[in-house]
Amino acid sequence: MMLYPPVADLVDKIGSRYQLVNLVARRARTISAEAEEKQIPLDKKAVSIAIDEVYTGKLSIDEH
Repeated sequence: MMLYPPVADLVDKIGSRYQLVNLVARRARTISAEAEEKQIPLDKKAVSIAIDEVYTGKLSIDEH
């Protein structure tokens, strides 16, 4: 089974696996909380949505 998007591409966009995991987990928790608060069912899992956001460039790490 081929995973899409490839993890290597995601790591290249973020910088490290550690940062990728933390960023996706934090965003997934936010997505879940917002959906629960607004009582909106999610079509996809929150983690999948967060990964898609990283891959498309909508979500990235803020470097101050």
